[in-house]
Amino acid sequence: MANNKKVVVTGFEPFGEHAVNSSWVAVQELERLGLGEAVDLHVCELPVDYQAVENILPSLWKEHQPQLAVHVGVSGLATSVTLEQCGHNKGYKRLDNRSFCPASHCCMENGPDCIKSIIDMDTVCKRVNGSNIGITVCVSKDAGRYLCDYTYYTSLHQGQGRSAFVHVPPLGGPYSSGELGRGLQAVVKEMMSLLDTDYTE
Repeated sequence: MANNKKVVVTGFEPFGEHAVNSSWVAVQELERLGLGEAVDLHVCELPVDYQAVENILPSLWKEHQPQLAVHVGVSGLATSVTLEQCGHNKGYKRLDNRSFCPASHCCMENGPDCIKSIIDMDTVCKRVNGSNIGITVCVSKDAGRYLCDYTYYTSLHQGQGRSAFVHVPPLGGPYSSGELGRGLQAVVKEMMSLLDTDYTE
């Protein structure tokens, strides 16, 4: 296992109208499917809690030192699997599950307004959509200024851009839990292959 690539994938606990959070369901499906023998996959359910995320993410990066961290969240607006290209620093006014939000309304005081993933989400999108797995993927540049965006920005900063965020539709939407898991597996495999290409060029 020592030479295996390490990938951390997180989903979120229930919140608001999402009594079952499809992001964590999709991550559990991915864990069941795996990413192949060459990848050491670690999954984690994140609380919908700004302060907890602020503490958990640095420890995940430090403990596992992954090649890639992929964070998955649910979006009530999503009708396809949505790849987020960047995380944003400011605009966090919505209260979390503990009725808290950062007093500064930002992730990092004096941090850059936006951090982009080093992964080209347009390329991942084209490859997955061209593979006929029955899941539609699209790309977004606005992860919504809640825990999803907050987590993404924090992780991008921790991992020097080696992070990704995927929004999935709620359960009962266009995809079953199994389909979401397969879609997530396809997306993460393409992200890993892009990283491999970048490392070897």
